Amino acid sequence: MTESPEISIGDWATDVALLSPGAANAPTLAQPQSPAADNPAHQAARVTLRRLPYPYRAMLAIASDLDETPDRLAYLESMRYLNTTETTSAGTGVGLEVGNSIYFDMAPDQFAYWNTDDAGRAAIRALIQTGHVDVLHSFGDLATTRAHAARALDELSRHGCHLAVWVDHAVAPTNFGADIMAGQGDAVGSAAYHADLTCAYGIRFVWRGRVTSVLGQDIPRQLGGIFDRDHPLSSIETLGREFVKGVCARAGSGKYAMHAPNATLRRTRLRDDREVWEFLRCNPHWGGVSSAETAAGIGDVLTPAMLDRLVAREGVAILYTHLGKVARADSPFPPRSRSALQDLAARRDAGAILVTTTRRVLGYRAASENARLSSTSNDTGLQVDLAVPDATVGSADWQGLSVYVPDSATARLRVNGQDVPDVRRNPPDHTGRPSVSIPWVPLEWPAL
Repeated sequence: MTESPEISIGDWATDVALLSPGAANAPTLAQPQSPAADNPAHQAARVTLRRLPYPYRAMLAIASDLDETPDRLAYLESMRYLNTTETTSAGTGVGLEVGNSIYFDMAPDQFAYWNTDDAGRAAIRALIQTGHVDVLHSFGDLATTRAHAARALDELSRHGCHLAVWVDHAVAPTNFGADIMAGQGDAVGSAAYHADLTCAYGIRFVWRGRVTSVLGQDIPRQLGGIFDRDHPLSSIETLGREFVKGVCARAGSGKYAMHAPNATLRRTRLRDDREVWEFLRCNPHWGGVSSAETAAGIGDVLTPAMLDRLVAREGVAILYTHLGKVARADSPFPPRSRSALQDLAARRDAGAILVTTTRRVLGYRAASENARLSSTSNDTGLQVDLAVPDATVGSADWQGLSVYVPDSATARLRVNGQDVPDVRRNPPDHTGRPSVSIPWVPLEWPAL
């Protein structure tokens, strides 16, 4: 996938200021506050929403498109290595939580739902039901009509398989993106129009080809980390492209509108006027957004410096990649990639980076962005109420929501009027503040 911005003059001063590696690097989580008297007014004032689930300081999804996955073996073996600690062809699994995508109508040399056998389709359905396959990656290159889309959606619905995330694929006719991904899926009257069916089925989050080289979203946009002294020319070119995206965004470009605020999510409307959440992905590799986005290349993306920076800046990242692009189907991850994934798992275990699926990151961010916090304190203790009024945010999206409180041992927590009976009571984090949270429940790998 390539992007070719139209250069225009705009307010570029912000991006100039953000070229310094130290710029905009202040933590965005609440900082320690001086103690206040233990009275109800002061207690209520000290109640704030923690931006990320306790105890994590960053959040990462490895959002893999399945392009060029050769067969069922490569698809399932790579997922088993990523999601379990079982013995696999790549060695002992790293036990992360990493989702995958699926499409339907593809050429016979690529793994897809209609191309695999009954066992492969049963495995895909099982993984959708556990949340490990969480993305519909268009309906495929050969899906050119509404009937193709309807057949796929009927198959998913018939088996109780629910997907909420859509990702455009290359130049598939069913894509939603018009400016980058050349789709007609939301153009009423086109042969490939299906947005009404797909949104009614349950798609809420949509990716339309927008990728940034900026590492970490939902924090101030910073370009300083793009430059790589070992690859000066290529990284300067990448930095320049990202700089231009910011200029275009501030000049009113719709194509690059998501780059200036550097937010994971925004509300937008498809061409048929249906409202969805659109999301932004990132690839912080010095060579640009289309570099090292393979099973072999992920070791050059998930470097220690990259992960350190993500934690230091306390960002959210949905990583653009294609882990189905492998040199060997029976051993998808070379040593450098395995080492990087093991390092990521260690940081997860240390409570630094929450690694989860694209669907779970998006659901959490939608819930936290819409949450409204209030609290009351009296002689019986502190009552904290979270209201998440958005009808598109389900109770599963509340998982991980954490609230700073003066005393985590006694605070009570409700969401939308419902008590959280198994509330987690957390000791002080790096800010020095305790919190209470809704438990984050890991996905369970199915028996395949």
